[in-house]
Amino acid sequence: MFRPDLSSYDQTRSNGKGKNEQNHIYRELYEVMMRTLLLPLGWLFFAVVALRRALYRFGFFVSVRLPVPVVIVGNITVGGNGKTPLVIWLVEEMMRRGRHPGVISRGYGGAVQGVLEVHDESVAMEVGDEPLLIRRRGRCPVFVGRDRVATGQALLAAYPLCDLIISDDGLQHYRLKREVEIAVEDGRGLENGLPLPAGLLREPLSRLDSVDFLIANGWDGPDDADFNMRIDGDHFYRLDSPDQTCIAMAFAYQRLHAVAGIGNPSRFFLHLIARGLVFEPHAFPDHHPYTAADLAFEGDAILTTEKDAVKFGSLAHLPVWVLPVTATVNPKLAQLILEKIDGCPTA
Repeated sequence: MFRPDLSSYDQTRSNGKGKNEQNHIYRELYEVMMRTLLLPLGWLFFAVVALRRALYRFGFFVSVRLPVPVVIVGNITVGGNGKTPLVIWLVEEMMRRGRHPGVISRGYGGAVQGVLEVHDESVAMEVGDEPLLIRRRGRCPVFVGRDRVATGQALLAAYPLCDLIISDDGLQHYRLKREVEIAVEDGRGLENGLPLPAGLLREPLSRLDSVDFLIANGWDGPDDADFNMRIDGDHFYRLDSPDQTCIAMAFAYQRLHAVAGIGNPSRFFLHLIARGLVFEPHAFPDHHPYTAADLAFEGDAILTTEKDAVKFGSLAHLPVWVLPVTATVNPKLAQLILEKIDGCPTA
């Protein structure tokens, strides 16, 4: 049991300071070499992205407008950066303001063919972990599908009282017309600022100039950020008995394992450290499909995120404690969104 040093955390643990420093040098050299080799492909990727967007802008490719306003929550980088907590926050804020939102998503990590509605009892391996979490937390209609236009149309057909569609991701899905675009950026920023596959950018940095709102998650953000978002969570619940809850202090002197398969696992680990917890970290890729072997730890308990917990089932033999988190944003964001879409047709 130890308190992990996450200052250079890269989803692996070092086996000694000297070896770690040597591995770090090799890794840096390898990354520089790979970026150099992949950069021409990256610029080609950006050229294709720009051409595709221009074809939609000038009408060569057709965008489809749904009969209700659409709000896109996305980003210009690959990987998670807080979109899902913001979507849940938006759903709750819109409900408080008398709206009837529905959520559409690609369903990453799932195996959806066509369009599928997400229910509380749905399986994450089929519908995706994030849509299932949004359904359980947001208590609103959630549909998943590769074609977001068809997905939105299916949701509206099933729920005709829905008067607002929130798209979890989809900033680059230009076939779907949108009234509001929100981009989320976390403390990692844009990493090396290079396009895929040399970097993480799905679109050029200049794309942020055209979104309606830029949200900085978990940090002060760039000067042009419109709002800051904070993600907090202090109370755990037991996965197999959700009525059992506790705070971090209850885990004192226990042998703990922290498991995170999200876009930025270190964010979860640092969150636990800030609450005085000592644990062994286990980072997995985003949307990881867990097996019993992944969770075969010796100790007293496993701590994990809500997004990961929806895929655990009964795989772990140790007690699993889940930390729900809630996004906090200035409510003025919801007000400005509604002001922007007031003139749009509603169902």
